[in-house]
Amino acid sequence: MSFTSSCAVVALTAVLFVACARTPAEHPQGEGQNAKQGTSEANSGFKIEKVAGGLEVPWSIVWAPDGRMILTERPGRVRVIENGTLRPQPLFVVPDVESTGESGLMSVALHPQFSSNHFIYLSYAYARDKVRVARYRETPGGFVDPKTIIEDIPAAQFHAGCRIRFGPDGKLYITTGDATQRQLAQQLNSLAGKTLRLNDDGTVPQDNPFVGKADVRPEIWTYGHRNSQGMDWQPGTNLMFQTEHGPSGFDGPEGGDEVNIVERGKNYGWPIIHHQETRAGLESPLLEYTPACAPASGMFYRGSVFSQFKGNFFFGCLRGERLIRVVLDGRRVVSQEDLVKGYGRIRDVAEGPDGFLYFSTSNRDGRGKPATDDDRIMRLVPSQ
Repeated sequence: MSFTSSCAVVALTAVLFVACARTPAEHPQGEGQNAKQGTSEANSGFKIEKVAGGLEVPWSIVWAPDGRMILTERPGRVRVIENGTLRPQPLFVVPDVESTGESGLMSVALHPQFSSNHFIYLSYAYARDKVRVARYRETPGGFVDPKTIIEDIPAAQFHAGCRIRFGPDGKLYITTGDATQRQLAQQLNSLAGKTLRLNDDGTVPQDNPFVGKADVRPEIWTYGHRNSQGMDWQPGTNLMFQTEHGPSGFDGPEGGDEVNIVERGKNYGWPIIHHQETRAGLESPLLEYTPACAPASGMFYRGSVFSQFKGNFFFGCLRGERLIRVVLDGRRVVSQEDLVKGYGRIRDVAEGPDGFLYFSTSNRDGRGKPATDDDRIMRLVPSQ
């Protein structure tokens, strides 16, 4: 399913937008230093505002029906921003989180019927080199009724995954990393390097592609992934799009970061193929990025505040230090651009109930050069 021989570099009409960015002294080393200030309003009709600062690697952002922003911090804290203000005390602290390297507390997802059942899901590293997805019920007194949805997912200091999200079918989807053991991505008796699909209580849907097959984990939806950390479904088609980290040098030629259309039962090739390689029976990426940009998130814009972004796919880049916008026509890439630069490592991106675009920085993760108020939640708002 290769798109072109130069997918990653077709950044058509690439425009670098930054407002409210760091001063030159605060810019991290790398591409962010070259961003041009003062161009956002003239070129795109948006400006960038700070929502909150002083965070520690905010990994995942969701909104409750009552308008609260709920976010996770890698050391294990679940935080709340309410009426534009960060609550000083965490909503919850995961008691057994293991925060080393790229692991720790990762994704948060709310049950589709959160308004009535108040179920909140967290993915996090625990024990040694394992990841768990757990469900809690939020009450006025805190999180109660902990339930393990799935555990013993192989992890490591690197390549731990682990994005969780409910799909249009009401099922819970989970991305997992290869735990730096690349061969596991192709082994169907392992949960590593996969997309998993579960019912909301952790049971296995009977229409999963490998149910009933000997020596195969029935939770598996797709396989052959190195480390996918972004996932959303395209409005209108319900196609699942994922972003995935490519080789980092020790396990293959550096680069090869991907955007994939992920479909039931398919093999996405790692480590048999990577970058723009093709082979019968294996899926090549829709978009490929060399040099590496380190895509850490992924979402489609569904709102109406930014009509020019309707149906576009966005993802934040860590090493690439930018927010990328991809314009699509179904499965076809029309264009892409570097929409935001100058804030260092960008991790999650999400659409708020107000129709604004929010993103988080990850400059305190040990690989960035944080500004005095990092890590931050920022948002794009109309300039007028």
